[in-house]
Amino acid sequence: MTLAIALVLFAFLMGSFPTGVLCARAKGVDLRKIGSGNVGASNVGRALGKGWAVFVLVVDAAKGAAPVMAARGMKVGPWVVAGVALAAVLGHVFSVFLKGRGGKGVATALGASLALAPLPALAAFGVYLLCYVAFRISSVGSLAGAVSFIAFLFLFGTPHASYFVYGALSAGVIVARHRDNIRRLAAGQELKAP
Repeated sequence: MTLAIALVLFAFLMGSFPTGVLCARAKGVDLRKIGSGNVGASNVGRALGKGWAVFVLVVDAAKGAAPVMAARGMKVGPWVVAGVALAAVLGHVFSVFLKGRGGKGVATALGASLALAPLPALAAFGVYLLCYVAFRISSVGSLAGAVSFIAFLFLFGTPHASYFVYGALSAGVIVARHRDNIRRLAAGQELKAP
């Protein structure tokens, strides 16, 4: 029990690391005053360019993958591993380093999902890419990818119920964090990729 709590707390703290904010600050940019004001890779792309966006995406994904891989390596049960994955996502969304005001959790969820269930996560990332290429709007791909991950868990026959719980909760968090994007999409005002 103590190990499980420690792993969940570690995942939350790792997820909280504000990659985008720190990269932008190093360049003299306040990320919250650029574009959408979000701290994730899409807005970093608007503020600093595509190279920095890719870097932030990779690091934010690693924040999700690393604690899940650590938990799996310690042979804890699947519910603990799923809890660690969700904690990493929640850490990014409610970052302790940003007074609880973090990002939308997409890249961190991608990393956590890849470590938890690689094939469904890769398929969901494929959905993201297809939507992104088709619409040039990151939020459309993010929402479609997050929701489709649950469907791919079923299609690929993922072995444990905890994975579905993680998938549903992480998708719910991501959809909730995109509520303003959904409103802008409905109004035809959502920002397209640079």
